[in-house]
Amino acid sequence: MTEDRTQAVMVEMNTTPLIDVMLVLLIMFIITIPVQSHAVKLDLPGEAPEITVLEPLRNKVVITAEDRILWNGETVGRTQLRTLFDLTLEMDMEPELHLQPEADARYVLVDEVLADAGRAGVTKLGFVGNEGYARAF
Repeated sequence: MTEDRTQAVMVEMNTTPLIDVMLVLLIMFIITIPVQSHAVKLDLPGEAPEITVLEPLRNKVVITAEDRILWNGETVGRTQLRTLFDLTLEMDMEPELHLQPEADARYVLVDEVLADAGRAGVTKLGFVGNEGYARAF
């Protein structure tokens, strides 16, 4: 009876080497994964805009071919423009915003100004000067 036990074939699979290989692979994957850094880009307000010319009925924004933004004829930056959008929305009655890009103005800048106006919540926006482009096409 003792001879039968010693000569019996082991039917179970030895999983210890498989577990060891899986642990080694897991550690290698953890080490090789790059560290993720989360960054949030914020445009912090700088100085208060020097321009306080806010018309109660309508304000005109012109975008020139030289990548300048003009607010009622005075040059402003994009951060100043966002502040001016916010100031117009704080008025009792929101004034109209007339946007007039020049024919040679970069589309990217016009798009950025439109996006800034949309983010600010400007609802009274219109394009002016389009009749000058009627023969351009």
